[in-house]
Amino acid sequence: MGKVVILGVFVADTAYRADRMPRMGETVLGNSFALGPGGKGSNQAVACARIGADTHIISKLGQDDFAKLALDTWAEAGVTAHVDQVGDSYTGAAYIFIEESSGDNAIIIAPGAAALIDVEEIEANAELIRGADVFVTQLEQPMPAALRALEIARAAGVPTVLNPAPAATLPEGMLALCDYVTPNETECEALTGTTVETEADAKRASEVLRDLGVGTPIITMGARGAYLDGHGLVPAVSAGPVVETTGAGDAFNGGFAAALSEGKSPLSAVQIGCATAGISVTRPGTAPSMPTRKEVDALIATSG
Repeated sequence: MGKVVILGVFVADTAYRADRMPRMGETVLGNSFALGPGGKGSNQAVACARIGADTHIISKLGQDDFAKLALDTWAEAGVTAHVDQVGDSYTGAAYIFIEESSGDNAIIIAPGAAALIDVEEIEANAELIRGADVFVTQLEQPMPAALRALEIARAAGVPTVLNPAPAATLPEGMLALCDYVTPNETECEALTGTTVETEADAKRASEVLRDLGVGTPIITMGARGAYLDGHGLVPAVSAGPVVETTGAGDAFNGGFAAALSEGKSPLSAVQIGCATAGISVTRPGTAPSMPTRKEVDALIATSG
């Protein structure tokens, strides 16, 4: 069992399902509402732990009911939390609109206390990062914290994974600290200026990312799978009808990181990531949709 350390954000997901998104100034009737645990870092940690890694999360919470939801979610999944709880802010929350017919989503995130994660907090967890088999972060917490954590991991020889979501302008040299970068098509275009619609597009975008210092680019392409630089498109694995795509990228990253921490090859890790995502989209919610390793192995075995 490998050790994965994840720097990231928890938010409480408030998910609204409706036939369509309301226009500005318009009210529409929804079909359902659900409250559950979310946030990219938290979702990835839950996925990673369920796949079997010794998973640790660095984050910050408020002192409220949503914080209890975070701690309970991590405890249930087997994630070890390294968090501060502050009284002068709130635990983050997300508005998620889900289109009923397709399962596609649109999201607004208010990170709350997680927006206060700073470099000093990263330094306080430096030994934890140095002791990881894989380090993972995203871009929902402040950029200086993510950058410093990547620097610490890289200096210690820990393989680094950056999921550059949400899309943002990165500090110069940040990509050069990353052994793996896992953007989706939209995030990849923001980083490279290359529109990604085909496997050939993904190959061109990967060349740009390598020129920017990335070790191995991996571009997630939704229902098509994931493009692994040096290999090509790794096909998605279908586990059934799509219910909700929210959290699919987090499922991929958590499964990928867990497999990588075990010493799996990048190709095998991407296949496990694709299967993890393939199961997650057949279930509602984000963290609650993350499958177990037994489920992922069974899907890979039956899909060939």
